[in-house]
Amino acid sequence: MSRTVYVNGDYLPEAEAKVSIFDRGFLMADGVYEVTSVLDGKLIDFGGHAKRLARSLAELEMTCPVSEAELLAMHRELVARNGIEQGMIYLQVTRGNPGDRSFLFPDPSLPGTVVAFTQNVPNLADAPAAKVGFKVISIPDLRWSRVDIKTVQLLYPSMGKVAAKKAGVDDSWFVDEAGSVTEGTSNNAYIVKGNRIITRALGSDILHGITRAAVLRFAAEAQFEVEERAFTIAEAQAADEAFSTAASIFVMPVVEIDGAAVGTGKPGPVAVRLREIYLDEMRKAAI
Repeated sequence: MSRTVYVNGDYLPEAEAKVSIFDRGFLMADGVYEVTSVLDGKLIDFGGHAKRLARSLAELEMTCPVSEAELLAMHRELVARNGIEQGMIYLQVTRGNPGDRSFLFPDPSLPGTVVAFTQNVPNLADAPAAKVGFKVISIPDLRWSRVDIKTVQLLYPSMGKVAAKKAGVDDSWFVDEAGSVTEGTSNNAYIVKGNRIITRALGSDILHGITRAAVLRFAAEAQFEVEERAFTIAEAQAADEAFSTAASIFVMPVVEIDGAAVGTGKPGPVAVRLREIYLDEMRKAAI
């Protein structure tokens, strides 16, 4: 069955969806995006994603032609039309089509392009990978320096995913010039030492994860210590546990880094518990 997608106010069969070849999202990666998870047919942390979308747009001096209320209604309509019980909604806003290619930003009054589509993932909450954990490799972080803006320029993260697949593992963790882990290709990274959860502090060098914020809040409420600082691959390999978080994986245990087992080499109790707490609390708050 063909998906129904959203393009600039219209709901269309995916085969009929079209965007101009002059759209700056296509030509310049001049756009931002968000991915909101769906559980039990409801949206997970939509408010957080809407707030980050607004921040990304503001950092790029862009405006969204659709209000937050309209975005919420559109997300719900896509869930309903596509019968999504578990999955994700991808939303993208670009600077639009100025009529020709130019490096200069077009007139700010130019309406942007807004597109969205669903991805059906029936086992999102009960992903088999969560029971065995991710294996990751480390690669240099060669992205631009404003990865806190959730732009659509994802070529290097894509290369990181491909590098991981070629190495026979699940993901790559980026390492900066100082030798510290920044984050994963599409997720935030953490290690666990005793009762302490360690993750890099917010800055322009990591994405300000919506799942990250919720998980750290729940961790503090569950009496875990949270330490926001940089850590190295060697420190991660010597940790009791490691894990990643993102809207698409929630809390994912990491059991191996660059061929070295982390802890017992199996999902640890902290990551497993945080995943349980996150899913339970997010289901309660879903809209």
